[in-house]
Parts: sequence; C-alpha cells; structure tokens
Amino acid sequence: MLISTNKHQLDIDLICDFLANQSYWAKDRSFADIQTTIDNSMCFGVYDDNRKQIGFARVVTDYIVFGYIMDVFVVDEYRRMGVGKFLMEAIVNHPDLKNVKRIVLATKDMHKFYQSIGFVSLGVPEFYMERTSIIS
Repeated sequence: MLISTNKHQLDIDLICDFLANQSYWAKDRSFADIQTTIDNSMCFGVYDDNRKQIGFARVVTDYIVFGYIMDVFVVDEYRRMGVGKFLMEAIVNHPDLKNVKRIVLATKDMHKFYQSIGFVSLGVPEFYMERTSIIS
C-alpha cells in the first residue's frame, strides 16, 4: 500500500461516486462541490500495489492550531484489511500535521476505530458550537 498527498494522483471519479452515492454524510454532494472541497484541503489517497486508489481522506487545517479530518473512506473490498488504520496513522503522523494542537473529526458509527488511533470524545463539548446552512 502507498499513501500520497499528491492531488494529481487522486481518482476523482471514485471519490465522487463514493461520497455522493455510498456515504451517509455526503449523499448527493455534487461533483463540483466535491472538487472544491478537494481543491481546498490537504488530501490523502491510499493506493494498492497496482496504484489503484482504495481509500481517501482530507484535512482542513491551518497547520498550527486546528485540523478537521473529513470524508474518510476505504472502498468495500479493502475494508477490514488495515487500510483505514494505515490511512489515519499517516494523517496524524504527517510532518505537516503532527504538531497541530487539535485535530477533530465527526463520525456516526466508527467511534471504536477512531479511539484505537487515539481520538477521544470532546472533553468539553459545551465549548463547541456550530452554524449550519439550510439549503432549500
């Protein structure tokens, strides 16, 4: 397996298909919107020995204070093979990110997995607020 942050290697069609059609968090996100998120994030592609993309994640960050890991996925046929752990460890240990003070992510169903990488529930969740945009 190989991890790369080179956006030119990303299989945009694979990423768009997975996010828009297979994920619970990005259903119906448009190709243009996905491309914009990629353009404005630090992206991690995971590739098999034949250079076929098998996973993806992106980080929105200022590289010092805060980072937000988003859109993490591994394609079905490579799940439960250590790809996700390989990807997440590459992210948290990346030289550009390893000194970021706070890295967060959101998940509906993978808490135990992320705990195995060192993530914990928010220590003081009442400090955090959000503003969402309702699109009609």
